[in-house]
Amino acid sequence: MTPQSTGPAPERYHLALTADGRPAMHGWWGREATAGRKFRDWVGEYGSARSARITLTDEDTDTVLMVWPEEP
Repeated sequence: MTPQSTGPAPERYHLALTADGRPAMHGWWGREATAGRKFRDWVGEYGSARSARITLTDEDTDTVLMVWPEEP
């Protein structure tokens, strides 16, 4: 018998920081709320870096949930 998962999918929410177009940091979380808090933390910590771009993506649906800085 195969156990069924009742919790969030591990590594569903992918947070990525790029600087000058190059990957600088990545993180993955199973809960959207946790990933959203990490997104806000990263904007506060790394958002002032030159050409920083931070994105939060739902890997299950391939949907970008948050991006900083926002597109014009």
